[in-house]
Amino acid sequence: MSTLYLVATPIGNMEDITLRALKVLESVDVIACEDTRHTQILLSKYNIKKRTISCHQHNEIESAKGIVELLDSGKNIAFCSDAGTPGISDPGSRLVEYVRSASTHEIVPLPGASAGITLLSVAGNIGSKAFTFEGFLSPKPGRRKKRLVELFERGEAFIIYESPFRVVKILKEIAELSSSCKIVCGRELTKAFEEITSGTAKEIYDDYSARLSIKGEFAIIIIPGACDDNNQEDTDA
Repeated sequence: MSTLYLVATPIGNMEDITLRALKVLESVDVIACEDTRHTQILLSKYNIKKRTISCHQHNEIESAKGIVELLDSGKNIAFCSDAGTPGISDPGSRLVEYVRSASTHEIVPLPGASAGITLLSVAGNIGSKAFTFEGFLSPKPGRRKKRLVELFERGEAFIIYESPFRVVKILKEIAELSSSCKIVCGRELTKAFEEITSGTAKEIYDDYSARLSIKGEFAIIIIPGACDDNNQEDTDA
């Protein structure tokens, strides 16, 4: 029986790769990648030379069929998304579901980097042990606003991911819902220009909206426990 390994990869700093991950990448027959060019940078750094195939969100099911065929032929395969843990706001979940339903091959997860957990470790008190991982919100304003309201109503901290192109818009929407709730904002986590800021929703929005340019991916923790009750009442009305 062959094995599909789900390999967590660095979210920025290339040294944030586990020894186990490197061992698996060196030992498998094929490496499936969200973006073969991106994964090749990591493989080249550690002098790993393997056949790579593409498996991204637009071809995940079709690629999964080919991966099962390779597993059936006796090949061991590793899957890497571009950064972080596969299946966590990245391709991988449909691949796992297909392989599990279409074969009896073993599926083995290799833990590693995750932007949300990395930021959570420096967030301090988030009000309770419970939190919600949301990942990327909908690009549609109405659906996004509705989901934000639902997350606020839960009353527990929640984690979202955002691109530099929409982050100011998202921060504005959060501040409109509750200007005084606490936010911990991580930009370019683990990279050379890593920046972690915390403050009220209004303070973080004012900071980023005043910047001339914004670069890098974002992980953001919102803690409704510090919400402005008046703003929340206005939203509910």
